[in-house]
Amino acid sequence: MNADLGVPYEAILKKAIERGYAGNQTEVVRQALLNYERMIDEEEKELVAKAIKIEMGEVKAGKIKTKSFSEVKKKFKW
Repeated sequence: MNADLGVPYEAILKKAIERGYAGNQTEVVRQALLNYERMIDEEEKELVAKAIKIEMGEVKAGKIKTKSFSEVKKKFKW
């Protein structure tokens, strides 16, 4: 794969290699992609946690009706 990243990004690649964070441009890109993936995963976890917190608040406030596991099992004849 070849990519023309442009001057500012080429400078970042060069700096990362010069400082010893990676041995070549490919390693810099791989590390950046892995970091980006971790950032996305963390953001998704935070969004899920926030949604759970909101839902639990609504359950505690009585805005959402809940059922016990035995009620669910009975309904679906499990």
